[in-house]
Amino acid sequence: MRLHRLTLTAFGPFGDTQHIDFDALSTAGLFLLHGATGAGKTSVLDAVCYALYGGVPGARQSQGQSRLRSDHAAAGTPTEVILDLTLGERRLEITRRPEQPRPKRRGSGFTTGKAQSWLREYDPATGQWRALSRSHQEIGEEIGQLLGMSRDQFCQVVLLPQGDFARFLRAGAEERGQLLGRLFDTRRFAAVERHLTELRGTAQQRVRAADERLLTLAHRMQQAADSGDGVGNHPLPELVPGDPGLADAVLEWAAIARTDARERRAITAHAAHAAEAAHRMAQQRLTDARDLARLQRRHADARQRAKALAARSGERAQARAHLERARAADTVAPALRIREAAATEHREAAAAEQHARHRLPAHLAQAPGEQLAARERETRQELGSLAAARRAEQRSAAITAELAALEREAGADDDLLREAEDWLAGWSTLREAHQQRVNRAQEAATRAEQLAGQLAPARHRLDAARRRDRLHSEVRTAEDTLLHARERSASAHEHWLDLKDRRLRGIAAELAAALRDGEPCAVCGSTEHPDPDPGRTGEGHIDRQTEEAALTAYQLAEERRERAENTLRSLREALTLSAAEAGEAPISELAATAEALETEHTTARQTAADAHAARETLERAEREHTERLAAQRDAGRRSAARTSQRETLLREQTALDREISQAKGGAVTVAEQAATLERLAGALADAAGAAARVETTALRLKEADAQLANAAYRAGFDTPRAAADAALTADRQRELQRRLDDWQAEERTLAAEFADPELQAAAGQPPADPDAARQQADQATRRQRSADAADAAARARCADLDRLSIQAEADARGLAPLRREHDGIARLAGLAAGTSAENERKMRLESYVLAARLEQVAAAASVRLQQMSAGRYTLVHSDERASRGARSGLGLHVVDAWTGHERDTATLSGGETFFASLALALGLADVVSDEAGGMRLDTLFIDEGFGSLDEQTLDEVLEVLDSLRDRDRSVGIVSHVADLRLRVPAQLEVVKRRSGSAVRQRGSG
Repeated sequence: MRLHRLTLTAFGPFGDTQHIDFDALSTAGLFLLHGATGAGKTSVLDAVCYALYGGVPGARQSQGQSRLRSDHAAAGTPTEVILDLTLGERRLEITRRPEQPRPKRRGSGFTTGKAQSWLREYDPATGQWRALSRSHQEIGEEIGQLLGMSRDQFCQVVLLPQGDFARFLRAGAEERGQLLGRLFDTRRFAAVERHLTELRGTAQQRVRAADERLLTLAHRMQQAADSGDGVGNHPLPELVPGDPGLADAVLEWAAIARTDARERRAITAHAAHAAEAAHRMAQQRLTDARDLARLQRRHADARQRAKALAARSGERAQARAHLERARAADTVAPALRIREAAATEHREAAAAEQHARHRLPAHLAQAPGEQLAARERETRQELGSLAAARRAEQRSAAITAELAALEREAGADDDLLREAEDWLAGWSTLREAHQQRVNRAQEAATRAEQLAGQLAPARHRLDAARRRDRLHSEVRTAEDTLLHARERSASAHEHWLDLKDRRLRGIAAELAAALRDGEPCAVCGSTEHPDPDPGRTGEGHIDRQTEEAALTAYQLAEERRERAENTLRSLREALTLSAAEAGEAPISELAATAEALETEHTTARQTAADAHAARETLERAEREHTERLAAQRDAGRRSAARTSQRETLLREQTALDREISQAKGGAVTVAEQAATLERLAGALADAAGAAARVETTALRLKEADAQLANAAYRAGFDTPRAAADAALTADRQRELQRRLDDWQAEERTLAAEFADPELQAAAGQPPADPDAARQQADQATRRQRSADAADAAARARCADLDRLSIQAEADARGLAPLRREHDGIARLAGLAAGTSAENERKMRLESYVLAARLEQVAAAASVRLQQMSAGRYTLVHSDERASRGARSGLGLHVVDAWTGHERDTATLSGGETFFASLALALGLADVVSDEAGGMRLDTLFIDEGFGSLDEQTLDEVLEVLDSLRDRDRSVGIVSHVADLRLRVPAQLEVVKRRSGSAVRQRGSG
């Protein structure tokens, strides 16, 4: 994999578009990626990872894609990453845009745009880019197949975090296993271990529960066989768990109980049939009584309704007559509505005429309509003659406004000239002050970067010292806890053994007391008992529950002891690591050093933070100097133009004023005169129109009165008023018709009721008594329920005994296979978990797989380490068995060729640890890339680890990294260490600005 170009737009701290040419940087083989803290060095690596996988490394991915967008970007600029690279001999271009807000196409505000991806491939034959896909899933699968590694693997082997590998060298087997497990994905082997452990626990529980299950089933069958009355019940024999004849005794007793239950079932079934027949007869009598009572109530109700209907006959006749007159009045309603509309229109026309005449002068208020119309025409002719004068008046006002504007412009230009002269007089002094401010900020930025490289190690040692002192106290507390836990475990163990011994003696005494001459022994079967020792089985006898409680207490105490040992071991390991990192220096001394560096670094950063603002201030001042010089020249030109324009406007305004004075007459202005004539013409037109409408509406009212009188006469009414009084609304007419229809329907219904022969027959019988019939039916129901309940209980008893008997037989047959299954699973789980005696190294299955991977990584890293250490050091994998039950198989040692001894990697010095961790990182990159199908990684980035190196060590490291060019690899060093800028000529600088960061390349190509 080789990177060619990277383009960032509105990504992270970069507000606009930035271009990075990795081909130019890779020419030197070794290049430096540097910049101020927070400028965005890591964001460049994030962009590479995001282009390949659609996500950023580590915890930054949890912040969501919305945080990828730069806060400095303009609203219309989309966030975008474009990566041009070669993968597997294929030249590809990946473009990704995250989900982000964008301005709405219509209206204001923003909407959320969906994430987008594009994949293109370069065709050497045509020299053109060819589109491959726009699907997130397809692009992810294509890139994943070409790279052959997950995002976590890529971030670990291409973006090499040196601090992680330094910790890996000093870590224990558990921490190494976690890192290797993430890189090589051995979760399936750990899942096999957990699955086998779960299977073993499950099988053990089944075997333990099988011994108790048969006896539990026997007691359940005894409860099921109990009829409650004591008749025919057979007691369950005395049985105890472990009795060899338990299954046969239970099955034999169950057969007897099933036979007795079936006999009881036959008796209850006969009683239930008899009660059911009696219940059916009682229910039929109750039904007959209820039907007769219902018919008799219907007959009595019909007689009452007939009397009520006859009493309302007069009301029916009145309603029918009222409805007929209302329907006749409906024929007159259209004429009534026409007459009312004509009257309303006439009244409105008269009122409008009166209002219009009030607006006229007094001498025209009572004039006829024809005279008003003629006067309105004359007024409009006079108004038309004033149009030219009105335009002249408007132009005169505009000239006055233009002259005033010219005066204001002249005053503004004078002020501008005076201000520019004053400002330009002090320009030299102001520029010198701004330049000194920029120089101070740049010097402070350089000092801040130097202090940053010293501050991180000081903070790390201070944190390690604080952990060291805190862990000292926690170790002492854990030692006391372990001591108490061991004492309690030993005490609980002795107590359990004592109770167990006493119980065994008690059991022997019980057996001896039950022996009789001539009767077989329950243990050995012998009929001879030469020396029985009944002992004492009274007070102080220990039962099984007491012994098991003591055993449980001992097991809990032992678990607490093991937890205390594990806690103490973890604390001691953490203390050793913290002490190695912090040294022997006290916290106060380290805190004072860190605080002094922090204070100096903060002061330098605060001063350096003013660099951008100082440069911007200087640039603004220079732009203002140029602008003020140009303003002086422009003001002079404008002054000459204004003088000529003012003279022309004054001559035009003099001619217009003469024309206006002749046209406005007695008014103040021509516009005022025109407005007066316009209002008079409008009032005359309104009054003439209103007079014409009054005459028209009077004729319509007279015609409507004649039509109404004719319609009332034809409908049979003496006057139109009588027709109006007889009219009813449609709802009222429907209500009267509904009442008439209801009365008629009631008559038909009553006639049908009295003609029903069933009602007539019921009326001739004596009154029915359903209450007595219901009491008899209730008694029969209770008797039937009692019999049914007894029969159901008998059936359930038989079913329960049958079901439990089948289950008991199955449990008796299944006990032996369960025990065989448990033994096989327990043996396999012990091997996988490393607890079996057959597993000599005590290695878990996952550890065995990871050990093979670690051996490959150590071999690949040794090739690098030997080059870096001039052949002195070699990394080797160790599978020695760890002490105190710790995890085995993941040991990592270093062989020193100078001494010939093999020692743990935690004993390496700081510089040696850096060599070893760098070799380990490069070796791991080779192993992971080989596992990914041999994908060659031509571009690597190394982050962290350079700030604490001395000059000689730094030179050696750079020589080793520079030697990677022999394999045509380019390595990017990500660091803010200022000394590296003098040692690495090819550089990519990330500059922090107020408007967003930017990148600069130099010393490459």
